[in-house]
Amino acid sequence: MKPKVYITRKVPEPAIGLISRYCDITLHKKEQPPAHGEIIKNIAGKDALLCLLTDRIDKEVIDAGSDLRVISTFSAGFEHIDVAAATKKGIYIGHTPGVLTEATADLAFALILAASRNIVQADAFVRGKRWNISWSPSLFLGRSVQGSTVGIIGLGRIGKAITQRAHGFGMRTLYYDVRRASPGEEKRLRIEYRPLKDLLRESDFVTIHTPLTKETFHMINAKSLKLMKPTAILVNTSRGQTVDEKALVQALRENRIAGAGLDVFEKEPVAKDNPLLRLHNVTLLPHIGSATRETRGKMAELAAQNLLNVLMGRPPVHWLNPAVAKIRSLKTVKMI
Repeated sequence: MKPKVYITRKVPEPAIGLISRYCDITLHKKEQPPAHGEIIKNIAGKDALLCLLTDRIDKEVIDAGSDLRVISTFSAGFEHIDVAAATKKGIYIGHTPGVLTEATADLAFALILAASRNIVQADAFVRGKRWNISWSPSLFLGRSVQGSTVGIIGLGRIGKAITQRAHGFGMRTLYYDVRRASPGEEKRLRIEYRPLKDLLRESDFVTIHTPLTKETFHMINAKSLKLMKPTAILVNTSRGQTVDEKALVQALRENRIAGAGLDVFEKEPVAKDNPLLRLHNVTLLPHIGSATRETRGKMAELAAQNLLNVLMGRPPVHWLNPAVAKIRSLKTVKMI
């Protein structure tokens, strides 16, 4: 009998094709994510789950999936999964870090450029047929990226990729991380460590690249924003909850910081009455950090391989919870 797999959304090929060679698939075909109750209903009797960051895989789902052997998420982040509950049940978890590094770093830097040079506002100005003077010395004046200081919060894969792009623009590069890099790595990356408060005070651009944890929840808040320069720009492509959105709105309204570029929000999709939508000094994107054809294809392939590896008795390529092997060995989960 083939393993039974529930896939919560249509993901790019080759993922579904790879899985269907070995497994019977139940696929949620709608563009909208399945409701929590629908996930609970469909997970019953399934051996494996391929989910997305928007799917809440909590203890209720895990308990309903009494036959589950593996959860593979089409994401680098995993805060949507109750990892402890899954591990306790002997369920292997795979995720997709690494493959989205360059695409997300590109987008973060695009937000730095867009926010600093008023690119979105200038585009709307032209499309709105308001450009009636051929050239003006004061039209859409922004700030120079070249020679400025960028502060990187979180020196993981994406944070390090940002340093490469920053040096290409001749930027001074500061960083903060809970684990300071070695002197050798700091020299190689041409970066300077700063405690978070000092990084916020010194940086012209602050870009966030941390996972969402209890410690990083609202790490950028009213107090943090007061430390930033009035000319500074905040960029977030990590997780929306790392920033206190109400505090950010207030800071932008009062021009306590110059602007922001956001790809992530506390609640997604953004509500129609979200005050950020009425501000002109913020660039807003719909969570597209990894949205290149190449990256999403690699993510899908890796998510499929993580899932199939476990069903074949092998560890996931990117294994989130190795401790699960002490509870349930790979030999006992093998089905293919």
